[in-house]
Amino acid sequence: MGMKEKLHQLKLKYQGKKMAPAFNALHTFLYTPNETTHSGSHVRAADDLKRTMNTVIMALVPCLLFGMFNAGYQHYSAINGFPENFDLFEHFLTWDNFLVGITTILPLVIVSYGVGLAIEFLFAVIKGHEVEEGYLVTGMLVPLIVPVDTPLWMLTIAVAFGVVIGKEVFGGTGMNILNPALTIRAFLFFAYPTWMSGDKVWVHEAVERAGTADAISGETILGSLAQGSDYSYSLADMFYGFIPGSVGETSTLLIILGGLFLVFSKIASWRIMLSAVLGSLAMGLIFNGIVEYQLIPEYSKFYTLMSFPYWQHLLVGGLAFGIVFMATDPVTGAQTNKGKWYYGFFIGFLSVMIRVFNPGYPEGVFLAILLMNVFAPTIDHYVVRGNIKKRLKRFKTATIYPKASDEVDSLKTETA
Repeated sequence: MGMKEKLHQLKLKYQGKKMAPAFNALHTFLYTPNETTHSGSHVRAADDLKRTMNTVIMALVPCLLFGMFNAGYQHYSAINGFPENFDLFEHFLTWDNFLVGITTILPLVIVSYGVGLAIEFLFAVIKGHEVEEGYLVTGMLVPLIVPVDTPLWMLTIAVAFGVVIGKEVFGGTGMNILNPALTIRAFLFFAYPTWMSGDKVWVHEAVERAGTADAISGETILGSLAQGSDYSYSLADMFYGFIPGSVGETSTLLIILGGLFLVFSKIASWRIMLSAVLGSLAMGLIFNGIVEYQLIPEYSKFYTLMSFPYWQHLLVGGLAFGIVFMATDPVTGAQTNKGKWYYGFFIGFLSVMIRVFNPGYPEGVFLAILLMNVFAPTIDHYVVRGNIKKRLKRFKTATIYPKASDEVDSLKTETA
């Protein structure tokens, strides 16, 4: 008897009992159901929730693998210095780099999925509903948006908070108003700010070596700009991702490829992505204009970030990652096509604004997305109301030819 048959028998054995959702979830996650329809009219499509989540995960896997290599690369470069003549296979895609990455990042993935899915199973058993696949993407996103040396106990607390408070209290998958992964990230930042910012948390062992003769630093580009310091990374480093940062946010190239994959597979909204890019460029241009026309003195703490080229904001920090994988969440984002333009634009606009005006937290995309998550229903509400008003206005000015004369008065009354 195969594993599928054994799970199917367990599913039948516990059918209607308290633990049924747990067995059903395990069975459907590993295999297709045994029950299939044979007659009648049914909608047949391949885009169910599990396949949608798996598609997003496939787009995230390259960022995860790159982050593993980059974790080792940043670690050894901070100790030995960056190579002068960089070679991709000699200095980056090495087993030493990958070993550092997999030993530090894989535990983050395991804890994220283990704690989150355990809570999902618990709530499914308590409430008596099927386990939903919504956390499959959240579990992958969380390790990619935190520093490489985030303590596992800290991540455990944050994941539990984000899943329970950010999603389950609202009714589970599809009912939450805030992105669960961003809720987890926000909890980590406000509860443990020293582990989510600074010049030590972005490189492996930098925190452990602090205050010793072997101390190393891993300041990010945004962190350096916030301190008014220069950075030594080239545009190629920013674009390809050979810079310090959160695990999966550094490679703009892979993020763009993942975004294109999600757009062509019709999983993510290109309207939100494009409008968010335009919003960030607009805010960056405004700040560059303020510097160009000397509306702010050079000694201001905002000067360095304001003078940062407007388009380079998309190459550093988590802005590109947030736009592609976070802002496009179909549950917490705007639903109307017109609303998506407003929603995405303000995400990009506010992200750059928070970067500049909050030097203590120069990465603002996550706060901007959470803020717009709250306003997304309001945006959709006014877009729908505007459409209704336009249709009513066209209806009132339309020429109506009633079939009977006694219908004229009733039509006038309805359109008055």
